[in-house]
Amino acid sequence: MSYCLNPSCPKPINHPKARKCKACGSKLLLRDRYHLVKGLGKGGFGATFLAADISLPGNPLCVIKQLRPNTDNPNFLSMARELFEREARTLGKIGNHPQIPRLLDYFEDRQQFYLVQEFVKGNNLQQEIRKNGVLDEEQVKQVLKEILVILKDIHKQKVIHRDIKPANIIRREIDGKLVLIDFGVVKNQVNTIAARNGDQDALTAFAVGTPGFAPPEQLAMRPVYASDVYALGVTCMYLISGKAPKNMDSDPITGEIDWLKYANLSDKFADILLTMLEVSVQNRYKTAEEVLSALDIANHIEDLASNMVSGIIKETSHNSTISRQTRHSLGRTTAVPDSRSRTSMGRMGSHTRASRSSSASRSYRETQVGKSSGRTRSNNPYSSRSSRSNTRASSPTNPNNREISRGVSKPIKVDKETLLNSYYNGRRDFSGKDISLQNLDKVNLSETKFNHSKMIKVNLQSADLTSTDFTSCDLRQATLRNANLGRAYLNGANLEGADLRGANLTYANFKGTKLRGANLCGANLTNSTITQQQLEEAKTNWTTVLPSGRRGFW
Repeated sequence: MSYCLNPSCPKPINHPKARKCKACGSKLLLRDRYHLVKGLGKGGFGATFLAADISLPGNPLCVIKQLRPNTDNPNFLSMARELFEREARTLGKIGNHPQIPRLLDYFEDRQQFYLVQEFVKGNNLQQEIRKNGVLDEEQVKQVLKEILVILKDIHKQKVIHRDIKPANIIRREIDGKLVLIDFGVVKNQVNTIAARNGDQDALTAFAVGTPGFAPPEQLAMRPVYASDVYALGVTCMYLISGKAPKNMDSDPITGEIDWLKYANLSDKFADILLTMLEVSVQNRYKTAEEVLSALDIANHIEDLASNMVSGIIKETSHNSTISRQTRHSLGRTTAVPDSRSRTSMGRMGSHTRASRSSSASRSYRETQVGKSSGRTRSNNPYSSRSSRSNTRASSPTNPNNREISRGVSKPIKVDKETLLNSYYNGRRDFSGKDISLQNLDKVNLSETKFNHSKMIKVNLQSADLTSTDFTSCDLRQATLRNANLGRAYLNGANLEGADLRGANLTYANFKGTKLRGANLCGANLTNSTITQQQLEEAKTNWTTVLPSGRRGFW
C-alpha cells in the first residue's frame, strides 16, 4: 500500500501504485524517492513510517520520522529548523556506531522535518517479553551490559537518548545484537526552544519521554546522562517482572516503584538496580561507566565466593575420600584368629555402615547385633563374607546397583504428547527425563529446563529453544538444524555428532560442552562462549558465524 503523509488526511491508506492520495490529493512519493509502505507509530512529536527507497537497486527499506511542529510561529520554525539540522548532524555522527541505526538522509518539506534512518529487522524487547516471558538475572545482566556500552559511547558524544525503554531496544535478527533506536534528541531540544518562546501549545505537542521510564529531572526539562541510567533501570525492571511501571505500586512520598516483590534477584544485583532507580540524581549512578564498574565488582565478589565454596567442597570431598578409604580398609579384614576377633570385626563393620547415615544401614546393624541378648551373629563363620557381599551390593562402583546406592531411579521416559501438554500447561522443568528419539521438530520449548536429561537422537529441528537450559544433557546425534538456541545453556552437555547446521547459537554458553563431530556449518555463534579447541573438534565452514561476528573458520 501507499501511505499519505498529510497529518489531517482522513484516509491515509492508498493503493500501492497510487501517485496522489485519493482522500486529500497530497503527493504520496516523498522527495520523489521514498515510497511510504505503512505507519509504524504516532506521537505528540510526529509520526514514524516504514518506506522503500525506490531510487536504489532493490528498493531497500528505511525508517522515516516526520517531525510536525504544531505552530505557525515563524520564529519558532526558524529556530526549530536550525536546531533540527544541528541535531541531524549529531545523529549522523553517533549513527556510525554498529548498534545504532545509521542516518541516511534529513530534509525539510512543506514546513515539516524528516529524518531517514536505517531499518533494523528484528523484535524489540517488549515483543520478546510478551512472546517468551520474563528474563532471569543472567539474561538481564547481559542486556544491561550491552546497552550500557552503547550509552557509554553516545554520552561521550554529548548525546542523551531520553527515551530508553524495551520498545526502543531491538534484537537485530541477523546477528542477535541489541540495537538502540528512536533517539529523542530532536524533539526534546525543540521543546526547549518552544518553552523559551512561550509557545505552550508547541511545548505540549512534543513528548519528553515515556511516562514511568523518564525520571523527574527529565520531565522537568532538565535531562542529564543519569536520566538514561534511570530509564535503563526501569527497562531492566520490566524485563524481570513483565510489568510496566504504571502497573506497579509506588511509594506516595518518595515516588520509588515497589518492584522487588516481582523479582527473584541476588542481593548484589538488586542493589545495583535500586541505585539506578534512585529518584534523586544525587543518589543515582551518574554515568554508564559507574554502573559497569559496579557490575564488574559484583561479579568479582561472586567469583571469589564461588572459588571459596569450591575449595571447601574439594577439601571436604578429599577428607571424605580418606575417611571412606579408612572405613573400607577396616571393614575388609576376613582372616581373624578366633571367634572373639570375628565378633569385634563384625561390630566394627556394623559401625562403619551406620556412619553412612542410611536408615537401611541402621536397620541392618540392629539385626546383626541383636536386640536383647547383646550377642552378635559374627560367631557364624559366614557373617564377614555376608557383610562384604552386602557392602559390594550397595557400592556406587557397582554398575548394576548404582541407582539403588545413590537413591536415584532410572530416568523417566517422556513422549512428545506428554511433554508438549505439560509445557503448554505451564510446566518448564523436565530435568532428569529420558526424551531420546522423540520427534519435536518446530515446537516451542523456550526457557525450559532439561538439566541432566537423556536426549539422544532427539529431533528438535527448527524448534524454538531460546534460553533453554541443557546443562549436562546427553544430546548425542541430536538434530538441532535451524533451531533457535539463542542464549541457551549447554554447559557440560554432550553434543557429539549433533546436527547444528544453521542453528542460532548467539550468546549460547558452551562451557565444558563436548562438540566432537558436531556439525556447525552455517550456525550463528555470535557472542557465544565457546573455545577454539571446541570449534576445532566440530565441523565448520565459511558460512559459520564465529563468536566475533565474522564468517569463516576460526
